[in-house]
Amino acid sequence: MASVTSLTANVHQRLADALTAALPAADTVADPLLRRSDRADFQANGILALAKKAKANPRELATGVVGQVVTGDVIKDIEVSGPGFLNITITDKAIIENLAARAADEERLGVPYAENPGTTVIDYAQPNVAKEMHVGHLRSAVIGDSVVKLLEFSGENVIRRHHIGDWGTQFGMLIQYLDEHPHELDHKADTEDTAASGAEAMSNLDRLYKTARKLFDSDEEFKTRARRRVVELQAGDPRTLAMWQKFVDESKIYFFSVFEKLDMEIRDPDIVGESGYNDMLDETCRLLEESGVAVRSEGALCVFFDDIKGPDGNPVPLIVKKSDGGYGYAATDLSAIRDRVFNLKANTITYVVDARQSLHFKMVFETARRAGWLNGDVEAHQLAFGTVLGKDGKPFKTREGETVRLVDLLDEAIERATAVVREKDTQDQLSEEEIAERGAQVGIGAVKYADLSTSANRDYKFDLDQMVSLNGDTSVYLQYAYARIQSILRKAGDARPAAHPELELTEAERALGLHVDGFAEMIADAAAEYAPHKLAAYLYQLASLYTTFYDKCPVLKADTPEQVENRLFLCDVTARTLHRGMALMGIRTPERL
Repeated sequence: MASVTSLTANVHQRLADALTAALPAADTVADPLLRRSDRADFQANGILALAKKAKANPRELATGVVGQVVTGDVIKDIEVSGPGFLNITITDKAIIENLAARAADEERLGVPYAENPGTTVIDYAQPNVAKEMHVGHLRSAVIGDSVVKLLEFSGENVIRRHHIGDWGTQFGMLIQYLDEHPHELDHKADTEDTAASGAEAMSNLDRLYKTARKLFDSDEEFKTRARRRVVELQAGDPRTLAMWQKFVDESKIYFFSVFEKLDMEIRDPDIVGESGYNDMLDETCRLLEESGVAVRSEGALCVFFDDIKGPDGNPVPLIVKKSDGGYGYAATDLSAIRDRVFNLKANTITYVVDARQSLHFKMVFETARRAGWLNGDVEAHQLAFGTVLGKDGKPFKTREGETVRLVDLLDEAIERATAVVREKDTQDQLSEEEIAERGAQVGIGAVKYADLSTSANRDYKFDLDQMVSLNGDTSVYLQYAYARIQSILRKAGDARPAAHPELELTEAERALGLHVDGFAEMIADAAAEYAPHKLAAYLYQLASLYTTFYDKCPVLKADTPEQVENRLFLCDVTARTLHRGMALMGIRTPERL
């Protein structure tokens, strides 16, 4: 199906052509700076700047542009306002015809593919082996998943990477502890439920890790034995590797259960943890040292930067290899860049990582640029995200001051949402199984939407009462708008959605139709800027405009059969836009609520 030119793009082109004709000597692109307006459908503000550059009278130039524009088919009216603004009104016929063209494209609603798609490796959802996932893992997973969906929908070749923490000192420590306390690994799950069993095993591993950590920090002899075990792990000692693999396998079962609860697909081949780059570390260090990018300093291999200094004024280096021969995170991250550039052929590498790691990634990216691994053909950037806060505005913690377990948070969201669904089902139309299913869809959607509707780099407050509210900027409000439309379509009987371009539209119909027509441009912006919050804002406005339409425009009791069909058509194309947009955020749209 061919993409559909939006009314915004259509009007923009017509005005740009008219401006070019009115300014034949112009040596720049004549951009009319078109935007939506509350004075008309659109307003063009670019004439003032163009007139100033051409030393022309802006109002006279605007009048000349009006004379060049053909009206009647798409543009109903165009008039000069103020010192040289243009107010443009679109014909009702053009609005419905454009929506009909979008509706004909069932899969994409007329959204075009990006002109020059490339290959993007996106690094997100990075839990740690032998540690339970907590609230801090939520944003990387949710934001990363939505960005993947936006990019893939735009035609980009996306390679997912989950850079899990599965290597290093902590595993030597844990393996050594369990070697010395083998009975501590005996845990029997009381359930045949794989997810529950995985969660229990993970909780046990997490407890053992904390116990081993305390011993490591307090007992020098144990610390020495644990570090020796790290060397054995890195050297490939079979027994040590077997124990490590068991931790990885049990952790993955748990990860998959949490991601399934989050309604996210995480595929095993996409999980390439720190251990996946172990064989590259020596070569990475050698290449950096031979090229002079890294130098020896106090026995360690370091990269220095003129603009990065500590509080004492001394340079803060990126340590690639420690003085004791061990490798830091930098060696792994730089090896991952080499793999993603030279093996995966990435044009762009995006890291969805906590903003607190910004300095580390700034140093890693600059090191990779100096080494020639990142160049004009390949770029890397961090999609940094803020912190999840409690209602008090402080980092989200339990009453005991512990970091909140992610699975507990999700379970509570589902529980709250299920109560809302049950309360709204006043006529007992839903079975208990359906209530549970809707509760999960609404609860997980509420958590995702609260995250995605906030710009990634900002902190946001985790307030479940607000998240599952039917009022305000919540996913429940959007889901309810979708379910309301489905209810109308079910009640329509023999009447079917059908576009009638010949009909005159009300203001509420026009506003809704014009907003639906802007879906493609919004998708392009959100994908290009890795900005799911723009998609969320668009969908909230769509649901709000639909609510106004619903209140002011009777659908099944409209004046004529043609008007009934046309309003059903507006309902249908709105629902499909909501469904597609929310799917790009990883949020379900139940048919009934």
